Amino acid sequence: MTETQTLYAAFVAKTHSVLSALQAGRVLPVDATFTNVTLEPPRDPSHGDLATNAAMVLAKQAKTNPRALAEHIAAKLEADPAIISAEIAGPGFINLRLDAAVWLEELRAIAAMASGYGRSKMGQGTRVNVEYVSANPTGPMHMGHCRGAVVGDALASLLEFGGHDVTREYYINDAGGQVDVLARSAHLRYREALGEEIGDIPEGLYPGDYLKPVGQTLAGELGDEYVEASETQWLPIFRNAAVDEMMGMIRADLALLGIKHDVFASEAALHRAGKPEAAEAWLREHDFVYDGVLEAPKGKAPPDDWEPVELPLFRSTKFGDDQDRPIKKSDGKWTYFGADLAYHMQKAAEADQLIDIWGADHAGTVKRIKAAVAALSEGQGKSLPFDVKLVQMVALLRDGEPIKMSKRSGNFITIADMIREVGKDVVRFTMLTRKPEAQMEFDFGKVVEASKDNPVFYVQYAHARIRSTLRKAAEAGLAPSGDDLAQLGEEELALIKRAAQFPREVEAAAKAREPHRIAFYLYDLASDLHAFWNLGNDMPQKRFILEQDAGLTGARLFLADAIGQVIRNGLGVLGVEAVESM
Repeated sequence: MTETQTLYAAFVAKTHSVLSALQAGRVLPVDATFTNVTLEPPRDPSHGDLATNAAMVLAKQAKTNPRALAEHIAAKLEADPAIISAEIAGPGFINLRLDAAVWLEELRAIAAMASGYGRSKMGQGTRVNVEYVSANPTGPMHMGHCRGAVVGDALASLLEFGGHDVTREYYINDAGGQVDVLARSAHLRYREALGEEIGDIPEGLYPGDYLKPVGQTLAGELGDEYVEASETQWLPIFRNAAVDEMMGMIRADLALLGIKHDVFASEAALHRAGKPEAAEAWLREHDFVYDGVLEAPKGKAPPDDWEPVELPLFRSTKFGDDQDRPIKKSDGKWTYFGADLAYHMQKAAEADQLIDIWGADHAGTVKRIKAAVAALSEGQGKSLPFDVKLVQMVALLRDGEPIKMSKRSGNFITIADMIREVGKDVVRFTMLTRKPEAQMEFDFGKVVEASKDNPVFYVQYAHARIRSTLRKAAEAGLAPSGDDLAQLGEEELALIKRAAQFPREVEAAAKAREPHRIAFYLYDLASDLHAFWNLGNDMPQKRFILEQDAGLTGARLFLADAIGQVIRNGLGVLGVEAVESM
């Protein structure tokens, strides 16, 4: 089978061929569309190997009832020698049972394609910009950034595996007031590094010790030149230097997680290049921005000092937002939305699709930025799909007890702290064991438990078991062999059937933009592997290595090697190592 013709793809093609034949025979109209026809494993394996809804979704177009149409479809499918039976169930579903040779051929395909198994051309080279992390450059990466970082990076890898051309982007918010606070905090540490007693950190500055090395670096580079200088003299210098130092720290922290971005886009550079002004001009030209007066705050009396002010407003209500949004403040400075709008215009110039990974606390801004991208698409006469994924915060626990943290005091757990304690792979996999929009707990005790309840351990242990078995077999002079695969029984075929779902899981996860689906799938595959392994504890004839039967041993080792390959491929998408031993 070729890269695009793994088992599910092949049987989708067979089904479409049958439907095309029924069009030629006038059973189906020639303009019938097969878009909603699915082919997937039935929920209950006892019903068969594959199930299709073809008759259900095409009956209306054929002006007949689903079961009658199913009779035509099933008869043609059953004529295929690879299909043992095509049974009609319920109102018109068709359950297919495949010849064992089909599954054995897929097993050989896994071995032949190796690291390419599961890769897809579905994306057809579509350029996708995935922006994730984008933390303010005011300190080291901490737990609040971790989940979004992992979700974004795994999604980028998944899309690449699915055939997309992906750009990983980080937006540096280096133009706001928080960067001035950073500069002032760095200047305080600079004075401290030169020997000044600074006492308690003043209210409003960043208190963390992570700024001490920044101060020492600046003291070494600048000497005492800016100790007595006015703030207007040193603020721009310290702002740029502190942001550079922080971004170096952030890059290093992300590298510990196995994350490397392709592009670091600066908000300050965006302003220097006049991108917000250019965006406003473009939007005015296309009637998406106008000068108007904001409504008074709803639901309560306006403040005493409130007065109507004419501002440039973006027509976000045209795209489903509840009010038009200002792109500038009354003092003429850009709102965060105004700058963000220009930033998305910049990204859109280089991409066919945009995906932003945001913290759940940004939910209130989703409508307006989606409206901005919709306006951009409409104005340019093109389709620019844009998706915002909201990621919930993670509650940190230690043996069931909450860990108390405070950013104000500089007391928080960094990504570096986490990785030092439990390892990169544990952190990455754990962050993908729940949907990103669901609440999550990260218990430092539980994530390192050696139990079935710990998905990280369970999946990695499955791979380690396979590698250990192959090493033990090699010591006995035994090796994987595809010569006697026909000896494999129902339990082994069930394992192959699970492994064969990997390509369709990749495509489904990429289409839904949900990398956690791969983690769920790997847990199920590992569970099946462990279940088969445990059979050998009670029934020695079910063990992978039977020294008295080289043929069956070679076939089972071939199966084990293929399952290990699928686990490696899936973990590779998630950025997790497939360990050799545990």
